[in-house]
Amino acid sequence: MNTEKIYEDYRQKVFSYILSKVQNSDLAEDLCQNVFLKIYEKADTFDETKASVSTWIYTIARNTLTDYYRTRRVTSEIPETIQSEQSTEDEVINGEMMERLADALSQMDERMRDVIILRFYDGKTLREIADNMGISYAYVKVIQNKAFAFLRNFLENE
Repeated sequence: MNTEKIYEDYRQKVFSYILSKVQNSDLAEDLCQNVFLKIYEKADTFDETKASVSTWIYTIARNTLTDYYRTRRVTSEIPETIQSEQSTEDEVINGEMMERLADALSQMDERMRDVIILRFYDGKTLREIADNMGISYAYVKVIQNKAFAFLRNFLENE
């Protein structure tokens, strides 16, 4: 497998795909480079009987984005003076909820996770998500509803 040719043929496509998800060209460039590093490292594992090169590359790009969102932590500093005990308890509860949500996302089907990340982390509309994922608007709504049901069930049964 000629990884230089793959880079030449797919670099702009991968960059554009990632940029559409993260809306930051510097970050998109870093993630794009990570994708091609993985392609270079895993080139000998590619099996053309299982998938086309473009599908394989798209899967690596999508997984790289998922890893990025999974490891990205939203943090905030604790104020020097805590106004009340209640606000501290709220922060602990919110932190625990975020951990539970992260666990739920990691166990969720890939498409459902992509829709949730694009919708609530990136602030995309359902139409934008449909365009980005190359699927119909109605199907995005179905995926979102399944994701909500999964989250509801996961959080209730935990």
